[in-house]
Amino acid sequence: MNEIVTIKKRSMSSENHKMKSLGYVQFPEDEMLERSVQFFEEMDRRRSVRHFSDRELPDGILEYIVKTAGTAPSGANKQPWHFCVIEDSEMKKRIREAAEEEEQKNYEQRMSDEWLEDLEKLGTDPVKEHLTEAPALIIVFKQSYTLTESGEKEKNYYVNESIGIAAGMLITAIHHAGLVTLTHTPSPMKFLSEILERPPNESAILVLPVGYPAEDAEVPDIGRKPLDKIMTRY
Repeated sequence: MNEIVTIKKRSMSSENHKMKSLGYVQFPEDEMLERSVQFFEEMDRRRSVRHFSDRELPDGILEYIVKTAGTAPSGANKQPWHFCVIEDSEMKKRIREAAEEEEQKNYEQRMSDEWLEDLEKLGTDPVKEHLTEAPALIIVFKQSYTLTESGEKEKNYYVNESIGIAAGMLITAIHHAGLVTLTHTPSPMKFLSEILERPPNESAILVLPVGYPAEDAEVPDIGRKPLDKIMTRY
């Protein structure tokens, strides 16, 4: 039986900051391990998918996926992120055209031979069907600073670290909901700010097509590094 434990407040409060109890849920140790195993197995099935069905998404699912990403920790709780959800077909078409134009330049001029060789194993090319095939795109913007309602600038802290954590939680939420995505990072990305008319404190870092996989979708037969290659215990 799960037990809700109220953690006593430490002396962190001040006249300007209200504190509240954590409401920590304590699971039995055997259940903790089982939950860890089950979640690993679920996430181990996660794969980047490049071919999407046009099947519509359930109502409300994108909102909860983004809300989950918004629970990420951030420097000084500044939450330096914004998520643009694109479902309009004409807008997706504009984004795809601009992305493919930049990607063509990358493949022809910007990428090294080594980079192209590594990408060849994954079967990628400048054509980005996923940007119009998927029923929705989520574009992640980082906010280098915050703009107040009066137009004043407020400093944000650890922006790259914070947005990286939020993006990881966003991808996890997509997979946990039973959908698939692809981490698409067209470079440069300034065209996204222009198309979506985002404010000057924001810059795009990631495009995530979201949806169901196409019936004939395939993924490269690749593996992940074993635990002893990614973890060192001291």
